[in-house]
Amino acid sequence: MKEMVEQAKAYLVQLPELPEMKPVSNDQVASLIDHTILKPEATPEQVEKLCLEAREYSFAAVCVNPIFIPQVARLLKGSPAKACSVIGFPLGASLTRIKVEETRIVIEEGAQEVDMVLSIGLLKAREYEQVYEDILAVTQACHQHNVALKVIFENCLLEKEEKIMACLLSQSAGVDFVKTSTGFSKAGATVEDIDLMRRVVGPAMGVKAAGGVRSLADAQAMLKAGANRLGTSAGLTIVKEALS
Repeated sequence: MKEMVEQAKAYLVQLPELPEMKPVSNDQVASLIDHTILKPEATPEQVEKLCLEAREYSFAAVCVNPIFIPQVARLLKGSPAKACSVIGFPLGASLTRIKVEETRIVIEEGAQEVDMVLSIGLLKAREYEQVYEDILAVTQACHQHNVALKVIFENCLLEKEEKIMACLLSQSAGVDFVKTSTGFSKAGATVEDIDLMRRVVGPAMGVKAAGGVRSLADAQAMLKAGANRLGTSAGLTIVKEALS
């Protein structure tokens, strides 16, 4: 852990250089979108509408709260879109064993991807071992079933060094994606944060921009900065703009 802290400090001075990201054509954008509905007042009817749209436009996933995973898994069966559930959402303050059990349950109910909020307060308190063990436990619960894990940072609450440490801890735990935001705090994804995250985790790992991605211009800016997945409730608007 000491070496990781030293690496984070070094990255504050000089971030790694990366090859320029390949442009994503507008007709490819839909395949990178997690079509999302996480608001507390979401209804089964709204979730069904998202699933039908995901099937029609071949979105990457439909991301919902755990209660809707059985419905989403059923409605997306046979389509390229995956059922995705959030865990420890939106605060990240659940006990690790609760996050792990929640993960196991949603996978049993049909989740093919999981987006987990890390322990934000512990990260800020520099309790890095606990943060790492929390992420690792959920990673293992996911990877036992070949389910991808995305770890949500809530970047608007973090300092630059904390964002770098969150990337390094997640990478060390073997997660599939790092993700900017829940969309439930003070701000969402920024181009600057995507660039930072991509530089820290390198070219091979997933980076998901979420929160405030509402237009094709937003989407393309995030992709150009290094994102390769987009979480948004405006997926339909974006894809219709892309195809027009």
